[in-house]
Amino acid sequence: MKRFILFSVITTLSLTACSTYPTIQQLPFDAGEGTINSPAADMEPQIGSRYIVFSSDRRRRQDIYLYDIVERRLLDLPGLNSFDAIATHPSISQDGRYIVFATVRQGRSGIALYDRQTRLLRNLTANLQAEVRNPTINGDGTIIAFETSVNGQWDILVYDRYGKPLGVPTDPR
Repeated sequence: MKRFILFSVITTLSLTACSTYPTIQQLPFDAGEGTINSPAADMEPQIGSRYIVFSSDRRRRQDIYLYDIVERRLLDLPGLNSFDAIATHPSISQDGRYIVFATVRQGRSGIALYDRQTRLLRNLTANLQAEVRNPTINGDGTIIAFETSVNGQWDILVYDRYGKPLGVPTDPR
């Protein structure tokens, strides 16, 4: 019996020693704008499969950037960033199609959704008379959750990707 237990322990330890562990990715640094790391403040990274979305002030304004881990380069996001808005707290769907982020334009906060396939940018909270922040998107890009001060305190709202509030109970009773 002792041999069986000893054999089981040794076998288990041997098998778990062969499993793969997370590894550190050596991502490139470039003083220009062609890669993920730069001399600017690169903040708030979020991962969706092969993509890392983050905000950065590398163009002297805070914008959203998308890095492809497989191709090891930044991808263009036409129509997403603008000169008159500050973009923060990005989140990306698992397939990399949808990017949701917080934006401030003319002192008013909003939650925006960018569709990489159609290159359309939609303000999901244009009709919401409240401060909003910290959006996140689910894996398939159909549901967005974010914080709002609509009730005088920070609560969570859940919308679909078309800007329609979902019937999620807000009263804990």
